[in-house]
Amino acid sequence: MTGAGTTTDGLDPLIHVPARLRIVATLAALPEGDALSFTRLQKMIGLTPGNLITHLRKLEDAGYLSSEKTGNGVASRTSVALNNRGRAALDTYTAALRDLLAGL
Repeated sequence: MTGAGTTTDGLDPLIHVPARLRIVATLAALPEGDALSFTRLQKMIGLTPGNLITHLRKLEDAGYLSSEKTGNGVASRTSVALNNRGRAALDTYTAALRDLLAGL
């Protein structure tokens, strides 16, 4: 079996993972420039902190989101936002999924 064929072009494998798709879609629903706290995103998505950190790291490594940590220790807070590259990747993914479904 080979890799992605023409019907899956644009279906970004990074976004296609269900947990990451939920993360990206949740962050995309925010007004551009807004962010969610790690804790709030975790509650909305329903992942364990470890799982969420792993998925966020992959999305951040791809350049799809940015995170900012403020404070230290117990008072620290991490916020996460989808950046322009992440929004563009989701738009491309969504268009490819629509095209794939339209061909059924």
